[in-house]
Order: sequence, then structure tokens, then C-alpha cells
Amino acid sequence: MESTGTWVRACTIDDLVVGRGVAVLGPGGVQVALFRIPAVETDREATLGRSRLYAIGNVDPFGRAAVLSRGLTGDRGGEPTVASPLGKQVFSLRTGICLDDESMTAGSYAVRLVDHTVEVFVPA
Repeated sequence: MESTGTWVRACTIDDLVVGRGVAVLGPGGVQVALFRIPAVETDREATLGRSRLYAIGNVDPFGRAAVLSRGLTGDRGGEPTVASPLGKQVFSLRTGICLDDESMTAGSYAVRLVDHTVEVFVPA
């Protein structure tokens, strides 16, 4: 069964700085944090040259502010992450789950690249 939702055109791939995030506003005011992260050589997932795209919810579930796109990116044991600029909790960029408290999540979104345009899927 296919999910219903909307592919939101975010920006061109060249507009994204590797290692940084940007906020994307989706339908109904949904806030998404979009990241372009350096790919590691052992990364088995598809890469975009030397980087990967990830999208999680932009709202920090602890502080309830839309700030995750401004967090510091990194990795924890090979897991790509972002640390909230508020409380410094660390979130997986693959799943949106907080690695410091797995009961909390920012959610995650599908991302695709179409003719150099980055799109994020926002479910209905």
C-alpha cells in the first residue's frame, strides 16, 4: 500500500552545504530539517557523489522549538547525527530517534534528488 503525501521541492543540491542543515516548510506547516552529510567510504547506502541527504523533523521534541536544522552534525559509532542547539540531545539522521533518550523522536522523511532538485516527501 502506497503512502499518500506530497513531494516538496526544497532547493537545488548545489544550495546545500555539506555538513549543514536547512529548514523546509511543508504542507500544513510541517517543518523538516534537511541535511547534506559527507558520505563515508564504507557507507552501503546510495551516495550523491561524496555526500548523503537526510531529512528529519525540525522541531526538537524536548524544547518544542523548530531548531534541529541549525544543530551540529556528526556521527556516533558510524550513525550520522545532529545535536540539538537547545539541549544538545543527539538525533539519528536516518531515523530521527534521539540517541540519548530513545523514547523521543523527531521523525524522519524520505528524500530524493530529481534533476539536481532536492525533494522531501511529507505524508498526508
